[in-house]
Amino acid sequence: MRMPPLFLLATLIVIDQASATPAPADWSAVEKQAEGQTVYWHAWGGDPRSNDYIEWVGERLAESHGIELVHVKVNDASNVVSRVLAEKSAGNTEDGAVDLIWINGENFAAMKTNDLLFGPFAERLPNFSLTRPDEHPEMRTDFTVPTEGYESPWGRAQLTFYHDSQRVDSPPRSLDALLDWAQHNPGRFSYPQVPNFLGTTFLKQALITLADDEEALYTPVEEADFDAITAPLWDYLDDLHPHLWREGRRFPDSGSAMQRLMGDGELALAFTFNPSAPAAAVADNQLPPSTRSYQLDGGTLGNVHFVAIPFNASHKAGAMVTANFLLSPEAQAHKQDISVWGDPTVLDTDALGDDAKGAFDDSQDIPGSLSSDQSANILAEPHPSWVDRLEEAWQARYGNR
Repeated sequence: MRMPPLFLLATLIVIDQASATPAPADWSAVEKQAEGQTVYWHAWGGDPRSNDYIEWVGERLAESHGIELVHVKVNDASNVVSRVLAEKSAGNTEDGAVDLIWINGENFAAMKTNDLLFGPFAERLPNFSLTRPDEHPEMRTDFTVPTEGYESPWGRAQLTFYHDSQRVDSPPRSLDALLDWAQHNPGRFSYPQVPNFLGTTFLKQALITLADDEEALYTPVEEADFDAITAPLWDYLDDLHPHLWREGRRFPDSGSAMQRLMGDGELALAFTFNPSAPAAAVADNQLPPSTRSYQLDGGTLGNVHFVAIPFNASHKAGAMVTANFLLSPEAQAHKQDISVWGDPTVLDTDALGDDAKGAFDDSQDIPGSLSSDQSANILAEPHPSWVDRLEEAWQARYGNR
């Protein structure tokens, strides 16, 4: 049977309206369209705790919005950025394979530069106001790059050292003290192989501390100045490496590998980018109860991690609902629970009611925990252009040993 032309036109209009992405400001329309969508979230898959948390998020979204959340596990977010860029180059502007991406730093900067992002959407999320961005500008800035609503925060990180208190009475609390400690305790410290993000984080921490011109690190890297600015870093590492685990000829593959070396007793001092990770490892019997956490006296590197939506995501409404749920007090409190993941909240808990605020009360007395009065100042991340350049220089100097 042939369909009348006017009826066919009306049908096409309805289909087009159903598939069109609603404006982020029209939240009821966003939620309505998100119902029943499948959201492909490309996120790091290297940690069982974060993987389990994302699975829990999927269960809650299925209950509340009928959304199917598919965790596409990735090792490096840069590969996802490359995929979205390839889709754009191929003319795929509406049917992308990536709906949501866990991202920050140089990968966000690359997506923003290449117009690969949907938005602005973040500040239209109903729960975004709970971060109190006016009081916490890091919710709107990613490695010095303004987010401008193109990514939504969902967790924090800060470099945190940990040690076995039965083997280390007074852990080093500065880079100079760390070098001295390593010289007197050869083979008991290391850092992950660069370009593992935690290894690169150690480089940035050292560079910020040692560089004569720290302000230059917060602007795009200049090749003409790179050698002079980084010279103190390479001098420091040249002195440190002979005293590392395996005499600096080999490095742990990751933070997880470094933690296993701590658990096996090969290392006595290590670090992580999640302040709750050592306590969580103690609770999981992966580290001994004698584990203790601390941060360097001068402050340690910290940042916020975000989620973003590619410009050509197939399920933008579902991705926005997912990002909003990640900012809910329920999701943030569950994520911060050490028995779940221990990833610190991005919410300003003073903005919450008493019941919601109570869910964030960390009353668990778990060995290895870092109390709030032990927290050091957060050092801001350098401009993202420094990451690739530091990793290239490190590989040239130490990568082929």
